[in-house]
Amino acid sequence: MRAEIISVGTELLLGEITDTNASFLAGQLPPLGIDLYWISQVGDNQARLVEVLQRAWERSDLTLVTGGLGPTEDDLTREAIAEMLGEKLAIESTLQREIEGFFARRDIKMSPSNIKQAALIPSAEAIHNIRGTAPGWWVERDGRILVAMPGPPAEMQHMWGEEILPRLHRRSAGAIILSKTFKTFGLPEATVGDLVSPLLSSANPTLGIYAKIDGVHLRLTAKARSQPEAEEMITRGEARVRSVLGEYIWGTDSETLEAVVGRLLTEKSLTLAVMEGYSGGLLATTITDVSGSSTYFRGGLIAYSDEVLIAYGVAPELISDYGIVSPEVVQAMARAARLSFGADIGISTSGVAGPNEIEGKPVGMVYIGVDNGRSQRVVKGNYPGDRIRLKRRTTTAALFEMRKTLASPD
Repeated sequence: MRAEIISVGTELLLGEITDTNASFLAGQLPPLGIDLYWISQVGDNQARLVEVLQRAWERSDLTLVTGGLGPTEDDLTREAIAEMLGEKLAIESTLQREIEGFFARRDIKMSPSNIKQAALIPSAEAIHNIRGTAPGWWVERDGRILVAMPGPPAEMQHMWGEEILPRLHRRSAGAIILSKTFKTFGLPEATVGDLVSPLLSSANPTLGIYAKIDGVHLRLTAKARSQPEAEEMITRGEARVRSVLGEYIWGTDSETLEAVVGRLLTEKSLTLAVMEGYSGGLLATTITDVSGSSTYFRGGLIAYSDEVLIAYGVAPELISDYGIVSPEVVQAMARAARLSFGADIGISTSGVAGPNEIEGKPVGMVYIGVDNGRSQRVVKGNYPGDRIRLKRRTTTAALFEMRKTLASPD
């Protein structure tokens, strides 16, 4: 079954909101064995919406529409579907009573404009919306299905899970699509592509490569007639991916580096402290984004000047001899962080965020230090991008180095 998603709303085209509905629905279709071919966004204009709907109706077996089902004049999804199919809208009395009851139960005066939400065409079946006033539509005609759902994500996702998904499950042809994402760091996208090039020619499972802020991701996707068959294909493909990328893979699917590091620290009963220059506190913030981080994270220091570095325990002669952005100072920062908080491991960052060079070092140069009391390690990086992107990249690199340290044998 070929599917298409249409997101309706001028606010999407203006960049005022992010289209989370399309990404949610895209992730829901593979387990049903439904191939998603197109995603479109269209503003609140009936002529353009009809055009987009007509194109989807002609080329797709299943069209999923979100948005444009509200009570205002610019909510035009119902009208556009009716025009596209050549059918007339009419107020359905049962739906009208349900909408009136929604307001009455909340002791809210209903606007007359809400009545339009009770309109249906002959080919449409109303889909109950327990979280709002806009019923969805299930339209089935000429061997095609069109489903219209409200735009607010909470309403759409509940309607999808309770009403739409069960219907599509019953219609599933039995095939499923299963994916697994491998997340890497430390290699350029082109290098990753070269290493896995023998796998890229496979028609099933397929392998896609995507550059992300936290590294390069690889998505392995298998299509099969059963869950066990798809899982076996993914398992074989994963073994091949790991055989060539090895330690560069830091996680899979929804895992985050900060969560992976937190889990390893917990498993080893170790604590962590940080001292940051270049990343300006972003590393500590990211670490504490993980629930339960208070059990292993002792604290962090931000050092943006020579005086503060010295006050925190970095020897002044190191700064004068080598400069703030140097392996020697970063190593001392990691040690100072560990000792200041009585942690098992200290990690530090220093670099040049821009816009100008520092101590003759170029913008984007960064050093990361790790100190566990028995050994010290400093890693050098040089990253492109603006100030914000550089800080995020450095934070990811620091967490990756922490993961390598924790994953290695004691």
